[in-house]
Formats: sequence, C-alpha cells, structure tokens
Amino acid sequence: MLLTTGQAAEELGCAVTTFRRLVHAGLLPGLSRRGVRVMVPLEVVQALRARQPAPLDGLDADEIAVLRVDTAQPATEPDRSWIGFAAALAPEDLLKALRGWWRCDAASVAAGGVLPVTLSGYVVAVLTNIATWEKNEHGRHAFPQAQLAGYITDLARPTVEVTASARTDRALAERLLGTRLPSDSGGAVAYVTTNATTG
Repeated sequence: MLLTTGQAAEELGCAVTTFRRLVHAGLLPGLSRRGVRVMVPLEVVQALRARQPAPLDGLDADEIAVLRVDTAQPATEPDRSWIGFAAALAPEDLLKALRGWWRCDAASVAAGGVLPVTLSGYVVAVLTNIATWEKNEHGRHAFPQAQLAGYITDLARPTVEVTASARTDRALAERLLGTRLPSDSGGAVAYVTTNATTG
C-alpha cells in the first residue's frame, strides 16, 4: 500500500512539511511518483512510527544540546558546499555541513559531551569532540574540533554508518542514531534533559 506525503504525515501526527524533509534528505526507501505526487510505502511509515525515543537516561550530563537541522542546501561559504543534512553527502562534507555557526550557549553545548543532530525529530547524525568552540562577530558559535561519530542513510530500517574511531563515540552513535528526539526551540539548537541520576 502506498501513501501520499500528506497521508504519511497524518499517520505520524506531524506536519506535511516536517515529513517532506525526510523525503528530501534521502532518508526513506521505496519512494515512487504518481505524477507530481511522491508515494511512500505504508511499511516505511510504520517503521518511522515504531522508532524508539532516544535513550538519554544513560548519559552523564543532566542536559544535552540538540542540533535541529533542515535538508541540506547549497552554501555560499569558502569552507563548505552545504548546510544541513542529506543522506547522500560524503562524511567529510556532512561534517562541514553540520559544524556551525549557531546561536547557542556554547558552554552548555560542550558540557553535554555529545551533540545529536535531528531532522524532523529523528536523530540522523551524532557529533562528538565538542569541548572547544569559537565565537564570531555575529554572536554565533562553531565547534571546529567536532567529529562526526555516525549518521543515518536509511531511517526506515534503520541503516547506520558509524565513522568514529573511539569506542565511546561509536557506542554513542549506535545508541542514538535512528531514534526519536523531539525538541522545541526558536533556533537551531535546543536543550533537552536526560534524567541522568545525580549522586
């Protein structure tokens, strides 16, 4: 059975624009077209609905930042060609596309130790090594040492590409990628509590 993007969004309880970001990012398999309509297999929508919430309770920090991105768009910057997420980007291009600049509390971002990247509420990439940052003249921050621990190429199965070499970073990527992590923010960076136990 095939659904339109509108029907798929309704099944997931989200806006159609939110669902279309997943389509445009190349994260959903088995798509077809009927004229101008994109058709989505029902089983893909069911798989998205079955994605579990991100297991944040095992993280060391009481709060972590979440980088909320859009589908990758061409950039007019000298050091990167894209801004945002697309499953087809090579890891080195994806890292550049996700690395900054954002308005945020840089110290709070760094204190979390990990930066999940979400698209339409799903964790599609994980950044680590975010302990140091830079600030530009516009009050935006970048984390130039950030590393791409892993990313998703297919959200329905899900299919995970783990790129980190450090064992702890690999474990973080495997734990978080493909999970649901809703967040609210007026900007690109949101903050969520982890329910970490404190002694």
